Parts: sequence; C-alpha cells; structure tokens
Amino acid sequence: MKDALLKRFAPRLEFDSYEDFKQNFTINVPENFNFGYDVVDAWTEIEPGKRALVWCNDAGEERVFTFDDVKAYSGRICNYLTSLGIRKGDRVMLILKRRWEYWMTAVALHKLGAVMIPASFQLTEKDLIYRINAANVRMIVIAEDENIIGHVENSVDRCPTLEYRALVTNRDGVCREGWLDFRAGFMAMPEKFARPKGEAAVKANDPMIIYFTSGTTGMPKMVLHLQKYPLGHILTSRYWQQVEDNGLHLTVSDSGWAKFSWGKIYGGWLSGTAQLGYDMDKFVPEKLLRVIEKYRITTFCAPATMYRFMIKEDLSRFDLSSIHHCCMAGEPLNPAVFDQWEQLTGHKLYEGFGQTETPVLMANFKWITPKPGSTGKPSAIYNIALVDENGKEVEIGEEGEIVIRGAKDNPPVGLTAGYLGDDAANEKLWRGGDFHTGDNAWMDEDGYIWFIGRVDDVIKCSGYRIGPFEVESALMTHPAVLECAITAAPDPVRGQVVKATVVLVKNRGYEPTDELRKELQNHVKKVTAPYKYPRILEFVDELPKTVSGKIRRAEIRHKDNWRTE
Repeated sequence: MKDALLKRFAPRLEFDSYEDFKQNFTINVPENFNFGYDVVDAWTEIEPGKRALVWCNDAGEERVFTFDDVKAYSGRICNYLTSLGIRKGDRVMLILKRRWEYWMTAVALHKLGAVMIPASFQLTEKDLIYRINAANVRMIVIAEDENIIGHVENSVDRCPTLEYRALVTNRDGVCREGWLDFRAGFMAMPEKFARPKGEAAVKANDPMIIYFTSGTTGMPKMVLHLQKYPLGHILTSRYWQQVEDNGLHLTVSDSGWAKFSWGKIYGGWLSGTAQLGYDMDKFVPEKLLRVIEKYRITTFCAPATMYRFMIKEDLSRFDLSSIHHCCMAGEPLNPAVFDQWEQLTGHKLYEGFGQTETPVLMANFKWITPKPGSTGKPSAIYNIALVDENGKEVEIGEEGEIVIRGAKDNPPVGLTAGYLGDDAANEKLWRGGDFHTGDNAWMDEDGYIWFIGRVDDVIKCSGYRIGPFEVESALMTHPAVLECAITAAPDPVRGQVVKATVVLVKNRGYEPTDELRKELQNHVKKVTAPYKYPRILEFVDELPKTVSGKIRRAEIRHKDNWRTE
C-alpha cells in the first residue's frame, strides 16, 4: 500500500544517496493529469477511509476528513459552481484563511479546470480592486471576516468582471445581504460529479492557479501555474519535508500564500500524509506547541520567525516526541536558532528554498547533514547554477544569482509558466533561456549553497557588498536579540549604510538604551567583518511581517526612504 499513488507518477522513489537522487529521480506527467481526480479521488479507491485532513481552530472546534469526504464535498462544490455557470478557465478568488472549506473548494476548482486565485485576508480595498481587475475574477469566496467583507463590498462597483460574491459563514440560515451562502449552496447539491470530457476536459498544461507576488518595483505580478504543478511538490513533501504515509503533517501557512501549496495540500496528499489544518486566529507560540502536542504531528514545517519565538518558550512543558522531522523555509535560518532548536528538541532543522514560482529548488534533503545557515543542495530535475551578471557560472565561494539553466525551453515540472500579461517581466525572468530567481547565494567546496538575499536587497556601502543575512546571523548570537531585520538605509556620504531593526528579548532585563545599541554594534564587529556592522540600530516592539511570518524588509526600507525625501 505504501507509495501506491506516487508510483503512478515517479518510476523510482528510493535512492541510496543524494547523488543517486539528483541524477535519477524523474516525474511522469500524464497528459490529462488532474489533481482532484488523479490524487484525491484515486485515494478513495486505493485506500478507502484514508485520513486526509485534521482541522481545528482556536475556538476548540475540530473535524476529521477522509479522502472520501473530500471527494464528496468537492463534488457538491463542483455541482454548485456549475449551477452558477462557473466553467473551465473562469477565475475564482479564494480568501478563506485556513477554513476547512479551502481544501474542498480548491479540489473542486481543479476538477472543473477553473483557475484558482488564493489571496490573503490582509488585502486592502486597493489591493482587491487591482487583483480582481487584473485577473478578470468572476467569483470571490471569502471567510466571514468583517474587515475583508467591507473591503470587498466597497470594491465591487469598480470590478466589472465580478459576478458572484460568496461567504463562508458558520451561522446556519443567516447570510449577509448581497452575498451567496456558500456552504448552504453546496450542501444542497449532490455529491457525485463526473469527470469532464471533450472540450471541458482538463489537461496537464491547462491553467490551474494564479498567485499574485510582489517585487521591489511595480504592481504585483500574476504567477501562473499549470495543472501539472502539484507533481513538482513530490520533491517538496517526500524528500525535503519527509512526510510519512498515514502520518500527520503541519506546515504553518495561510491559504493566501504559495507556502500553503508547498506544505498543506499537494505534495502531502500525493505522498499519502494527512494535513493538519490549524485555523489559528494569530500566531501564539504556546498555542501552536499545544496543537502539535495534542494532535501528535509527525512532520513539521514553519518559517524561521516562528522557531525564533518557540525556542523562547519552556519547551520541556510540551510533549513533542511524535515529531520525526522538522524543516523551515520562507527566509534564511540564523545558525543560533538552528543550534538552540536542536539542543531543546533533539531535531536538526532542514532548511529549504524556493519561490512562489517554484517547488523546492534547494534543500537539506534526507541524505544531507544540514550545515547551520545553509539552504542545502539543488533539487533533482532542477539544473541549478549560480551566475554573474553576464550569465557565467561563478567560482566556489563567489556570490552569484540562483538560476535554473535551460528552463525556458525545457521547463521542469512545477515551474511557473510565467507572468500573465507582463512581457517585460517575462523577458527579465527568462533572459538567456534560464529562469532567474533574483536571489543571490554562494556555494562552498562541499556543494552546499548559502543564501545571501534578493539581488535588490544586497547593501552597497562605501564600495562593499553586504548581504543582510550574514549581519542578521551575527546579531542573533547576542542574548538580548529576539529577532532582527537588516536593510539598507540611505546615506548622503556612503550611498547606503547597514541598518538593524531589533526586537529585544522580553523579561530578561534588556532595555533599548544607547549603551545596548553600542554593545550590539560592537558584537557584530567581533562576530563578522567589522565593515558589516549596522551604523544605524533601531529598537522596535515588533517587526512588520506577512501572515506567513516572513519579515517585510521592504516596508522598513520604504519608511526609511520616505524619511529622507
């Protein structure tokens, strides 16, 4: 029974070494691949009653869904959407946080071939108008949240393509005026929905998902993924997250972000693990640890920021013995956090790297002993190289941009099809025939890759090039620092200087004084090269973050640039 489904898509699953994996792992893509039918519904035949989703929230509600349940619910939703006239190719936006309905609706949209657009509940009115109009969204389905409901209602008059607004409400029989009651609508429908045929049939190269991703300039770009995209996440789930068949995996992510695709649905369900859907109101370290303890998580993935906060808890109060593997992604991992997590739990943290446009591109895979601070080695099927501005591969130890060689003409499974409606961005993305990540790194003599930061994040000060991550890592080794962000601040003499925005550890007697500021600056000079020390050091109560926990350095830079204007 083990790997019964995966064997349909990957002819070989077991490997003796990283080199064996890198050279010999392949993925077969059926011409008519459809995640809803070929994964979700397939499990109901292979292993009836197999657990798919364990859902809970901070209000104490919980539900367990089998793949049979997901098949039934997604069938109801298919019938409901079809009754509204939603068809293959239509764009449907979901703002569902971590509600259990997200999983069911995503599967239904994939079965229909409608294009899903996941979005964050933190979007503003301006954000919504831009996204709905740019993507020609026909329907929006949102969780009941007064803030986002108001933004949608204030936007509809400026969104001509938007025909339907649906609300997921827990109040039976009560729905807001002007909205469809999504749950009542689909629950009134039959469970069975036949696989579309003819022109309505969904093929592997049809559009599947659009993610909006922000860059350093311009409006957010539309990242298009095709129906075969989930198969790329076999790499993510089995070989990096190391999920277990019939285990229970938790990736901490809101459904509006690509990290949800990485760790809360596609690769995990392909690999046979159930997903834990913890619909948290906000990240509270103690609550998250209690959930891990209660539900006996077997594999776990979270952003580095969350590990930073969890290690400040008394971990001896929690039974984490069910966990077999821990990993992280989303931002670089400071070695200090790596070491403390291992000391407290006995688990190494297996860092990985990828983007909204990709599955995992580099990682500390199962055959690799992690080096604290390194993002590991390149994935199989991705021809990763580090190149200079002319596209020439750099030497060992030299900084270069991370690219995927030859990806334009021979795109590996899981890679984006490009940016919709943005020829200029696509020219930059695919220049020279390679896929350009826009991220810099260097490789050591053992083949490990060390992330530096976005090409645009590199700080250029008095002729020096300084990567933010190395300065952050140095600061994080000081006991006063809970978390920090390094950015470039404008300077009339040097052009740019290193700025540190620092959150102090609470209840340890540290105060944001000039004396501590000087101490931290001198600490960086001792731990790393003196020229990298932060000439500006600002103490704050918290850092700006995305819902998924990534630090929003661009927001800090924007405020600093605004102050100088």
